[in-house]
Amino acid sequence: MHTSLSVGKRFVLVMIFFSGQINAQSNIVVGDRPLQLVAAMDESALKQKLSQCDLTTIDTSTLAIGHRGAPRQYPEHTREGYIAAANQGAGTVECDVTFTKDKELVCRHSQCDLHSTTNILLTPLAAKCSTSFQPATFDSDGNITKPATAQCCTSDITLDEFFTLKGKKDAFNPAAVDADEYQQNSQFGTLVSHQQSIELFTQLNVKMTPELKAAQVPLPYDGMSRQQLAEKLINEYLAANVDLADVYPQSFEWKDLIYWQIYAPKVAANIVALDGRYQSALFSHRSSITRLPTMQQIKQSGINIIASPLWMLLEAEDNTIVPSSYALAAKDAGLTIISWTLERSPNLNTGGGWYYQTLNGDNPSNRYTPIKLHDGKIMEVLDVLVNDIGVVGVFSDWPATVAFFDHCGKNIN
Repeated sequence: MHTSLSVGKRFVLVMIFFSGQINAQSNIVVGDRPLQLVAAMDESALKQKLSQCDLTTIDTSTLAIGHRGAPRQYPEHTREGYIAAANQGAGTVECDVTFTKDKELVCRHSQCDLHSTTNILLTPLAAKCSTSFQPATFDSDGNITKPATAQCCTSDITLDEFFTLKGKKDAFNPAAVDADEYQQNSQFGTLVSHQQSIELFTQLNVKMTPELKAAQVPLPYDGMSRQQLAEKLINEYLAANVDLADVYPQSFEWKDLIYWQIYAPKVAANIVALDGRYQSALFSHRSSITRLPTMQQIKQSGINIIASPLWMLLEAEDNTIVPSSYALAAKDAGLTIISWTLERSPNLNTGGGWYYQTLNGDNPSNRYTPIKLHDGKIMEVLDVLVNDIGVVGVFSDWPATVAFFDHCGKNIN
């Protein structure tokens, strides 16, 4: 169903069914999704402003970052998903970087997710998986006593073998009794190496943000250390003659961030510190400035950009979404802020899960009454992130929503 809004100028936006071809048009097509979210908003000045926005021409947005491509609809880290993200307006697109058995870099969110993100279990390569498929078992009442399992890693196969696979949406059926049931869906896409992602992103004229993933096999791996892996990532951009000003390497590992500053000074200003301090039992989004490293220490180390999950940046106060103490501390330290990940959560009518825990009451450190969430709140979240906190980028599973807000809702306060 297509959505049109009665407030102000009426628009009829036709959803493009993407064929996997690079869009030669200069205009971005955001489709129906953003307008559906606006229609779901509570009545407010923001809703009125977004409803009246002129969508005749929308440019590529530096605010919109394609998280693994556009995985709300397309298989993650596939050529098709990457092109969809760019056509929706993403000014930056992400390749999560891991390695194969022959130490070649490829785009996968996890080194060991091939069993849930590709069709490997339906191919002869299933025999090479670290853990072969094991069907679910059930009791006499039909209840699962042991879920179906498998583990297939990029390091189980060579790059050439990797290219024979097809990407699919990340999902599996724990009640599966065979590999076909375990796969759960059959929408396939084209897998890409890290080098191929660089070539594609160059053609799409987008900036590039590779994340060096944690290895799930012991390092050094066949003589390759973590440091050499970090070097190899940067070297593939240098070999492709990419302007390092367009590259934003990310990592949760502090050693990667510091090493990149030394190894590739031209990329130092763009290094993105993925903030994993929330994994500590001592962390609180209300008092993170007291945790080590502090925001000031991060800035003093030469890191300029910090990337944080949505919930760490947000708080609920008087039934309103406001910046968290964490967000204000990052701003005060002079850090540039990026947020992740919009539209990755299930329907916000059910609470939004992990990404909204400081708004929905799931986080034990909440000091305010939770607010009632629904999909219309996504635009309010963007309003606080962009206009109150001043984030420069928002990772999104559907970049069109962020591109729309950048065009229609930025700086309206």
